[in-house]
Amino acid sequence: MGSCTQEENITEGQVLTTERSTEDNEAQHQSSTVRFIDEFVLPDGQEFGNTIVGGLSGIDYENGKWVVISDDSKRPRYYTLNVAYDIDGFSSLEITGVITLKDSLGRDFGVETVDSESIRIDGDKFVWSSEGNIGAKINPFVRTSSLEGDFIKAMDLPLKYSASNEEENGPRQNGVFEGLSLSSDKKGYWVSMELPLKEDGEPPTTNHGAPIRLAYIDKVTGEFGKEFAYPLDPVARPAINGFSFELNGLVELLEYEENKFLALERSFSAGYTDGGNTVKIYDVDARVATDVSGIATLKEADITMVKKKLLLDFDTLRPQLTNGIVDNIEGITFGPNFSNGNKSIVVVSDNNFSRLYKQLNQFILLELRE
Repeated sequence: MGSCTQEENITEGQVLTTERSTEDNEAQHQSSTVRFIDEFVLPDGQEFGNTIVGGLSGIDYENGKWVVISDDSKRPRYYTLNVAYDIDGFSSLEITGVITLKDSLGRDFGVETVDSESIRIDGDKFVWSSEGNIGAKINPFVRTSSLEGDFIKAMDLPLKYSASNEEENGPRQNGVFEGLSLSSDKKGYWVSMELPLKEDGEPPTTNHGAPIRLAYIDKVTGEFGKEFAYPLDPVARPAINGFSFELNGLVELLEYEENKFLALERSFSAGYTDGGNTVKIYDVDARVATDVSGIATLKEADITMVKKKLLLDFDTLRPQLTNGIVDNIEGITFGPNFSNGNKSIVVVSDNNFSRLYKQLNQFILLELRE
């Protein structure tokens, strides 16, 4: 996709306040705006290293390195990228390598045992998450691997996040560790649930939202620590044209300062020709939120949830995007700063390998202005 070089092609996301925000919260947040710069779409069905490039569910950048992770359950892997852009847009984006992820014994993972969702570079290694396969009693995980894809360490998994057949407790299928971030001090990791634990409440509908958990992991011990409750939005719009499938979940997380995050929510409703996705970036403040790690259920719990403030609704960008489509955006990272000193943000979509209908390997470049 060609670069957007004209000022009128740049859309500014308005800062809005959710109903959970207060006047005190307004004072805590500095006004920021997010500006659309450009879009780049990798060709559907592109091949690299005997793989089909697709299912890009996470993206990260650190010290000149770009990576994206694919959620292909038959061959979990990550790709290295060469990405070049400036304040006028993308000049190039190409796949440069593919690395297969290995299990703790150095073997390929079994088919449908891993659902890789997020990846973060951590110096000479990386950390990544899998939602597992809850229906088959395969646990989700967070683990570190070498840059060559070899297993290093698995984080300890609390029982409440383990696969369970219990009707009232445990994680939901495809609703576990979708989001992952290094902590701002690089001493730990944050993971976020996509959907609520069964004991925490029902998934969002068009009528109500839902609470999910953000959890901190100590890098050295591998143990989970404090947790915060995050209020998911309701599903953005009802499914139409005879379809019923609809959802909203937290798909990615970035801690940019202690207890402050960018959060990526993605709502999907079937039956729409524009892709059916409603995607939003929120600025999240957890500084006064309750530590809920010791609270068994969030239902009717007397707690203070994180506060969140809308930075960007991707619906405002549709006129600048391919066929007006906001695809299944699941990954977000900060890239190198622009020449004006402002932060760059790159998001990526998971095209689901276009299994049901044609989708996009969509990269979107944004500017964060503070």
